[in-house]
Formats: sequence, structure tokens, C-alpha cells
Amino acid sequence: MFKVGLTGGIGCGKTTVSNLFAGLKVPIVDADHIAHQLVQPGQPALLEITTAFGNQILNPDGSLNRQQLRDIVYSDKKQKIKLESILHPLVFTRIEDTIAQLDNAYCIVCIPLLFETKKTDFVDRILVIDCPVELQIERVKRRDGLSETRIRSILESQVSREFRLANANDVLETTITGGKLAEKVKKLHNHYLSISATLGQTRL
Repeated sequence: MFKVGLTGGIGCGKTTVSNLFAGLKVPIVDADHIAHQLVQPGQPALLEITTAFGNQILNPDGSLNRQQLRDIVYSDKKQKIKLESILHPLVFTRIEDTIAQLDNAYCIVCIPLLFETKKTDFVDRILVIDCPVELQIERVKRRDGLSETRIRSILESQVSREFRLANANDVLETTITGGKLAEKVKKLHNHYLSISATLGQTRL
């Protein structure tokens, strides 16, 4: 299975692009979606996180208080590392299991922290979703209602825009929207189908 790793900073438009690929019948394996599944009430990961951080990270109904946990990990780097050491191995195991069940020319593996987790070898090609930092901040403010200070602290915890661009195989700018963005995604889709077909012939 040819794997395209889709990544980018917060607010860059990763979900928008993933949805466009999904509209072309491309399987999307989303690390964030998997992480959300793993911390649902009753899941072992939630119990492990609660043991590590205390009941303060739970809502009254026993579900994860994401905002509370976010406040903890983004204010203390050691706490962030602790959370990642619990979640990341579980997430990547689930990603591998999901991909093993697919039978398509290629799939999109959406991993926002692809570079930060040093998992670039996990994918065959890297697609970086990009936009200017100020646009990232504007989008996240509008979407999540976070303060600019908090958004910048999140940005600082991620690799720089320059690093992503320097290490990308493909870059998709999301300063364009609508039909123009869909057209760019379609071109990439055809490109990935071509690469996948070539790899398939090579393996025969």
C-alpha cells in the first residue's frame, strides 16, 4: 500500500484537504480521529491517562475534558511528553492495523505531528498543507476560540513552517479555496495513482 503522509501546522487546512481526497474515494487514516477513539470512556488509554494526570482531566460524566488536558500539556513540556508516550504508540499501532485492511492504490495518512514524532519513514511520500502563520492564527481563533497567546504556544511546540516545507515531497497551499483547491487535490490524486501504479509494476 502506497502511503501519503499528510501533515501541516495547526489551522493549515488539513481536514479540508483530507475531505477533498475522501471525495475522490481515497481512504483517509486520520491520527487525530484515532486518538479521539482511543480516549473514549471505557477505553484502556483513558484509564492510563487518568492514572497519569489525575481525575482533574475528566468531566463529571467520566469523559475526557480535552480543554483541561490541553491546558496541562501545553503549559508544561514534561506533561506533554508524558501524554505522547501513552498515546502515540497506541495511535500508530491502530494506524498500521487500519492500513493492513485496505485494498486501494494508495491511502492518505493524516498525521499532524509527522515530523515531531519522527515517523517520516512510516510513509512513502510527504504532503505538507501550508499557509502563512498569520492565517493559521486567524483560522484557529475563529474555529476554537483560543487566544493568540495560546495559539502561538501551540505553534512553538510544532516544527517550523520552514522545516516542513524543506522536508516535503509535495506542498499544497490553502490560501486558495473552493474549486481551485479541489483542482489541485485532483492533480495530486492523479499523480499518486501514477506513482502507485509504477511501484506496482516494479514489484511484479
